[in-house]
This record gives sequence, C-alpha cells and structure tokens, in this order.
Amino acid sequence: MAPYTGIPLSPAELSYLHTSLSQDPPIRPDARSPTRFRPLIAETEILPSANGSARICFADGTEAIVGVKAEVEKSRTAHFGVGGETKAEGVLGWGRGGGRDVDDDEMAEGDDGEGGGLSGKKTGRGKDDWLEVAIEIPGMRDDDALPIFLAAMLTEALLADGGLKDRLWINTRFHWRLYIDILLLSQPHSYPLPLLSLTTHLALLNTRLPSLISEKDEDPLFNDDWEASTHLYPHTPTTQSSKPPITLLVMSVGANILFDPSADELAVADGVVAISVASSSSTATTTSKKEDGTLTLLALRTIDPPSRLTAAGVPNVLNTTTTTTTGSTGAQQNLSAAEVLAMKERDQGVSVWRPPRGGVKRGVIARMVRMVVEKDGVGAEVLGGLGGVKT
Repeated sequence: MAPYTGIPLSPAELSYLHTSLSQDPPIRPDARSPTRFRPLIAETEILPSANGSARICFADGTEAIVGVKAEVEKSRTAHFGVGGETKAEGVLGWGRGGGRDVDDDEMAEGDDGEGGGLSGKKTGRGKDDWLEVAIEIPGMRDDDALPIFLAAMLTEALLADGGLKDRLWINTRFHWRLYIDILLLSQPHSYPLPLLSLTTHLALLNTRLPSLISEKDEDPLFNDDWEASTHLYPHTPTTQSSKPPITLLVMSVGANILFDPSADELAVADGVVAISVASSSSTATTTSKKEDGTLTLLALRTIDPPSRLTAAGVPNVLNTTTTTTTGSTGAQQNLSAAEVLAMKERDQGVSVWRPPRGGVKRGVIARMVRMVVEKDGVGAEVLGGLGGVKT
C-alpha cells in the first residue's frame, strides 16, 4: 500500500495506471472520457428550516449536505473616538471588520437606500465578513488542516464573485449575514473539493430571502408570506446567467488533461489544479456582459497531489536491506554499500514506478483554464447540468 494515501495500489499497478492515462486517448479505469464527470444524485430544499439547502451523492458513495442560513445584522457605522480616532461600531463590537470596508464615496454614490443588494445594480457595498463558511468532515476536528483549507478555497471563490456579498446589502444600516454549513456525511474517497463546491452552488442557487417591504434606511420589515420571498440569485429570464461560482478539480498526466479525477487517478497525477469560475454577468468586476458565452476565472489553486507520496518500486537486487545477491554462477556474493549505490545509479530506470516530483507547466495550466472557461466548455456544461436540477 502506498504510504499516507490510503490507496491500496502496488508500484506495478501505479505504473500501469499512469501508462494507461498517458495514452492518446487516455484509458480511464471507469472508461470515462477526459472531460466526463462521474454520475451523481442531486436534490435541493431538503432542510425545511434553512433558507437554502442541497444534497449531492457521488457514485462512489461520497455524500455532502449544505445548509444556508441568513440573519439580519446591524452594519458597523463610523464613530469618532477620543483624539479623533475613527472606529467602527456595530453588533460585533469595536474595531474594523475583516475584508473590504465600504467607503463613504461608494455609500453616497447613487444611494437611495432602497435595499439594492438583491437587485444587483449597486456594487461595492458588501463586506467579506458578511459570509461565513464552515465544513465538518467525519473523523476530523474543525481546526484540522483539510477542513480549514477547503473552507478557505470555497470562501475565496464566493468572495471573488463580488455579486454575492453585494446581494447581502439591505440598506446603510442593516445587511444579511450568510452562514454556509457544509457536512460531509462519509469519509472522502477522493479529494472532496468538487463535491463540496457543487453542493454549495446548488444550495445558494435555491436560497430564498424574505421580501423587503420597508423603505430606505428604516428598520427592515419583511413580508411574512414565504411565497413572496426573493431568490438570492434571481431566476428571471433576464438573469439566467447569474449563478454562484463553482470550483472544478483538473489533473494532468503526461500530455493529457482529465476532469473530475477519482482517488486512483489522483494517485498517479503529475499535477492537480483547482479552477473556480462563474458566469460573466454575475461578477461585479465585469463592466459589460460578455455575449460569447465564456465564463470568468475567479481563482486558481494548485493542489499537492498524493502521487508525490506514493512509494517507488525498487527491484530486490537494488534493495539496501539486501546484503547478498546471486551472481551469474549461482553463488551468493556479498555487496558493500558502495557497490549497491553504484548499481542503483547505473540502473535508475529499473524502478517499476517513480513518483512525479515536478510541478505543473504554465502551458498545461493555460490549456486547463481554456477548457473550463471557453464557450460550450466544461464549466458551461457543469453549470447547465446543475441548473437543470429540479426542486
């Protein structure tokens, strides 16, 4: 078994799998094409007490549930303390909040105080700390490295799509605080980032907020009729392209690029990249809508593949624990450490499997990004499939 990976593959099996995936076209263990995703089961609105929820189960049995809760919170307001020091006062106490603070010029520009957050017309008003993502994985603590790293990558993509935090703005005095709770119901059989991202996408796509009936900077008053509630991401025909971001996992083996890799495929990956994209018209940084159907790249992260930790296969004749070897006459010969080292240097290519040690070339990363963001590319196909999930 390869150490630290939990993948019961011998060096010979790793070498065979790497050779199969390096062919043109690649031969994947489950016979998928390079851009085809594993089958999954998805459903939404499964938690009645949440503003939005979703569940996705992969074919390998890995399952995740995401619940989205929203609560009204008083925004921090400018306050001048002793000596003219400017502080921020609000429900979270003194001090400036994490993330980007709203400038006075932005608050005054075009301000009519009518809760423009959901309309998406007023940008630059949201703050990063209005969004909180928490991930729970069985057998791991909340402060373990994997849950923290996964939460950071999902949060990075959600905040990079500036439209989300701007939608949480109610007026100059109040805002929505959004809590995204992610629960992985089973041990991850492969890297869980795509599963958590797709489930979060579905939950946000179906998140509803009560309809606001108060005006301007009044204390928020909402309609009690849930049927009159408003989607966080409106589903009107004019905003069909406004969707939450998604993060896809892409790996390279030789000259081939594979999407949605399984655990066995990750064990032989030369490089792994997480790519976060969103619809062009849903990002606040886009000045004009793109009509060519391409997506916007939000974040790009390289993932340390488990293939680097797999054990190399070494013939027994070169094993350092072997002190004797059989010569051409059949007699046992004692070998010194220097002789064993010389044989290793002479026969470097004898190893059945040699773990990859390098990174991902810039040209390969550029190809990965193009395949995701281009018109009718993999990203558009995934977004279209998730958009077809019925409540």
